Amino acid sequence: MLAKRIIRTGKRYRGTPYVFGAPSKRHDIFDCSSFVQHVYGKHGISLPRNSRQQFQVGRAIPLSSLKEGDLLFFTTPKRKKKNGLERIGHVAIYLGNHTILHTSRIDKKVSITSLSPYWENVIVGAKRIIN
Repeated sequence: MLAKRIIRTGKRYRGTPYVFGAPSKRHDIFDCSSFVQHVYGKHGISLPRNSRQQFQVGRAIPLSSLKEGDLLFFTTPKRKKKNGLERIGHVAIYLGNHTILHTSRIDKKVSITSLSPYWENVIVGAKRIIN
């Protein structure tokens, strides 16, 4: 299953440092969207560079229908008062069991994180990129 292969690829990067604005061509550092872009790209799925652009790809799904490999989008403290796409400031890969694979300013590296309580409260939406 493609979702499991994508997740397996993403997990290989656990511990890779977080750097805001990390260039797409670098694989020794990531920000949230360059990480997602790289991992999906390894499986032939081309995604745009930033989280707001990535939110415009795929099919919107309700949180109650999340599956492994779906993308979750979040707001951030700097963006929470903005509207529409501008609210989005973070993206992560859903792993199942209320966990995500991502890199962020909070963890400072690629890691697996529980959705609750912090991340659950800042979810903006979810997208299915793969079937």
